[in-house]
Amino acid sequence: MQVLIIGAAGMIGRKVSEAIAKTGTLGDRPVTALKLADVVAPTAPAGFSGTVETLAVDIGDPATAPALIASRPDVVIILAAIVSGEAEADFDKGYRINLDGTRWLLDAIRTQGDGYCPRVVFSSSAAVFGRPFPDQISDDFHLTPLTSYGTQKAIGELLVSDYSRRGFLDGVSLRLPTICIRPGKPNLAASSFYSGILREPLAGLAAKLPVPTSTRHWFASPRAAVGFVLHAATMDTGPIGPNRALTMPGLSATVGDQIEALRRVAGDAAVALIEPAEDPAVAAIVGGWAQDFEAKRATDLGFKAEASFDEIIRIHIEDELGGSLG
Repeated sequence: MQVLIIGAAGMIGRKVSEAIAKTGTLGDRPVTALKLADVVAPTAPAGFSGTVETLAVDIGDPATAPALIASRPDVVIILAAIVSGEAEADFDKGYRINLDGTRWLLDAIRTQGDGYCPRVVFSSSAAVFGRPFPDQISDDFHLTPLTSYGTQKAIGELLVSDYSRRGFLDGVSLRLPTICIRPGKPNLAASSFYSGILREPLAGLAAKLPVPTSTRHWFASPRAAVGFVLHAATMDTGPIGPNRALTMPGLSATVGDQIEALRRVAGDAAVALIEPAEDPAVAAIVGGWAQDFEAKRATDLGFKAEASFDEIIRIHIEDELGGSLG
């Protein structure tokens, strides 16, 4: 089996490739080749016995997709995207990467012909929903994105469902929660602070909080995100039906809930490193996002996430800080 990961230099892509390399399998099938692509060449995961190809590419270039798909990978995982804040700030770039790049990839698969029908996992977002919406969003709620990023992801979901209906590919779109706690440095996503107010204090660093503590959002850990992708790549898609987009399970929590979990796990000294710093632009973007989801379809199909922010923080300590603080 050959697996292509687009966006493999990002946090989720890196962790997915490492998980595959660790076992050498995807589901019950051996993986013989990994093709890892991103705007910068990804790092090959350690310990993988098969072949690894790492590529620096621009998926906004229409010539890129046919070259990536030419080897006819069995599984195509699409994680590359211009994140929410940057997609809002740079309209043309967001549409070129998030919409045009996705369409070119799906069309490159379609035009292979000869019965080629790979599993495609497309990373979407809860940003496909926008106000007004109920306190908890059901699986059949309509898409009303209020950002360019959310619009681009909603269109991508529809494309994956339609190309699957036509038999060109076997797709699953994952509406990912905000992934928290992200390791490394902050990125340009409007949601970046959700990780920062935990990650930095856990490392003994100050963190700025741009929104009120009453702000509520939908979360899952990086470990859960990897599980979502791997499960989507191997699951039986028969029960999904024509709507191939699934809202992933997660945890609904306020910023205040995050801070109190940090206090329970790391103490008052860590919480004292959080500095309120109001940013109306960030608050306006995240304030238009959904706060809680039913996610029954995904749960019934075997997707799993955390039940508390204490658990999310402890996962970060285990996976990124060697299992202990300091």
